[in-house]
Amino acid sequence: PALLTFLAFLTRMWAISWADFVVWDEAHFGKFASHYIQRQFYFDVHPPLGKILLGFSGVIAGYNGTWDFPSSQTYPRELNYGIMRVFCATFGALMVPLAWYTALEMRMGKRAAFLAAVMVLWDTSYIAITKFILLDSMLLFFTVLSVYCFCCFRNEEERAFTESWWYWLAMTGLSLGCVLSVKWFGLFTIAVVGLATVEDLWRLLGDVRLPVSKYLMHWGARIACLIVLPMVVYMFSFKMHFFILNRSGTGDAQMSSLFQAGLEGIDFDQNPLEVAYGSRVTIKNNGPGGGLLHSHVQKYPKGSEQQQVTCYGHKDSNNDWIIGQNWNLVKKSEMDAGIVYLHDGDVIRLIHDQTSKNLHSHNHKAPITKRDNEVSCYGGKDVGDTNDNWRIEVVSDTYRGVKGRVHALTTTFRIRHVNSGCLLKSHAVTLPEWGFKQAETTCDKSGRENSRNVLWNVERHYNEKLPPGPRSAFRSSFFRDFIDLNVAMWTGNNALTPDPDKEPDAIVSTPPQWPLASVGLRMCGWADDKVKFFLLGNPIVWWGGAFSLVAFMVITGVYALLWQRGLITPSRREVREYMFAGLQISFLGWIFHYCTIYLMGRVTYLHHYFPALYFAILQSAFIFDHVSRRWLRHQILQDVAFVACTAIVWMVGWHFKDFAFGMQGPAKNWASRQWLKSWKFYD
Repeated sequence: PALLTFLAFLTRMWAISWADFVVWDEAHFGKFASHYIQRQFYFDVHPPLGKILLGFSGVIAGYNGTWDFPSSQTYPRELNYGIMRVFCATFGALMVPLAWYTALEMRMGKRAAFLAAVMVLWDTSYIAITKFILLDSMLLFFTVLSVYCFCCFRNEEERAFTESWWYWLAMTGLSLGCVLSVKWFGLFTIAVVGLATVEDLWRLLGDVRLPVSKYLMHWGARIACLIVLPMVVYMFSFKMHFFILNRSGTGDAQMSSLFQAGLEGIDFDQNPLEVAYGSRVTIKNNGPGGGLLHSHVQKYPKGSEQQQVTCYGHKDSNNDWIIGQNWNLVKKSEMDAGIVYLHDGDVIRLIHDQTSKNLHSHNHKAPITKRDNEVSCYGGKDVGDTNDNWRIEVVSDTYRGVKGRVHALTTTFRIRHVNSGCLLKSHAVTLPEWGFKQAETTCDKSGRENSRNVLWNVERHYNEKLPPGPRSAFRSSFFRDFIDLNVAMWTGNNALTPDPDKEPDAIVSTPPQWPLASVGLRMCGWADDKVKFFLLGNPIVWWGGAFSLVAFMVITGVYALLWQRGLITPSRREVREYMFAGLQISFLGWIFHYCTIYLMGRVTYLHHYFPALYFAILQSAFIFDHVSRRWLRHQILQDVAFVACTAIVWMVGWHFKDFAFGMQGPAKNWASRQWLKSWKFYD
């Protein structure tokens, strides 16, 4: 393993700074690292642990966080990007010795363990993906570490509740928490471990010698370490995320108004606490990533052709509304006399500050969601009708003040159209170009009163007659922020869907193209005078993995038939070892990490297959080990098979090494490497 580890670091670090420009998704993740160093809040669809580690690599490199990582641009001299890449490559290099030790823990021989490590070592896609400033090296490392720790724990089953048993169980939970905290792909790794754990508990249930109290302790230990501990790690990564990013940034609008109030650079603490008639306010939707109620002078092209009303994530003066009296009950003399506070149940008008038109709804259908009514702006301060009347319905309030009063930031309420009874709603449906791709805002007639899309709160509040509210009133709880951000991440992930009206991107690929390495990916510009990287796996590793998965199914089927006919009588221990290493870890690991991608509606890329590839590699090593031990009885045949398999993986990896290390000059110079026409690495 020492030699393998040395070669792993050599291959991952080789010419790591040669490309002195931003490569592929370094444009995204380098920027996220900048946000951590600058401590500016941002939004992304992935959990924060991996990006926190990237930020830490920037600190190690002495980076001040001021560069924006524009795609394909040359790195400035003062940014030591090489150290940040070395940090990521270290995670990739450690996969190789872990693959060796994992195979040994799965009861494979040293030859199979060496073959597994060599396949990880010389897979050119692993080399390429782990040498840049990306999340994938950490995702893969923690996936590999989780499998290793779980295999070690499983081998402690005869020493239950000993120190080493607890250590490996806790390490498994810690590793699972880390992989989940880098990307939600970790859920598939948790599923693999979880299914094997359920099988193990089922086996223990059949052990009549095991006292019930001990059996319940097994359940408790696994719940604590494999469910609670990963969740604690996951939540702690968000705690660090919120602690570090304590300044206002690009992602503010994705979070609740109360969360934003706690960020440096946000002046919500100047908000008067209690909202009154005549106040100028912005009103935020409480749906995932909800925007601010917005209008502008442009009109709907169809329907009422009145002024558009939308929700908009950016802050500008078109988000400002005046709390006005309704047309049925004029309190003008009372208003002139002093402050009249807004209460639960009040019927009001919302007057758009920039255009003086009233928020309005009627029986016209909404532009996109036809089951809802259209919402528009109509009339003026002194012109309108009763379709401008809206009732405020308080749902909750985190501030305990005068009962029934509406407070800035803390009060959640519905806005109900008085005449029709429908509820003001915004959701994740965007208007076409004529609506500037802003969120459609409608009047919902479905009666779903508890949907977050129909809940609102006052965000900014301006009223010169009222004093600023106490800072203590504008505090958000960690659990609310944690839930809000995860819901926004889920919504953002679901929004990454292929556009049927758009030509497929050259870097997009589909799951059927992956197992047989039918497609590659250009990671950067393809100019002749630039160093180029082509993300393509070692074909032998990928094809061997696919073949091994099929071979495992065939061999297992044959064994089942022979066993049923009484022609073989394996011991219970032999069956368990075969099923654990071959089925529960390798085969089901691949199934969970690959086949579940078909259920995802989002855009997919080649690197989404990389976690599944690791389990295909373990399957290859398992099939080699099983066949060589059981079927190749002579030592010389085993030696020949081992040398042949290792040599071909090594030589093909060397043949394709330039795809990962970098190609200088015209891509057609590597035309001999184009084994498949679908690779398209030169024009």
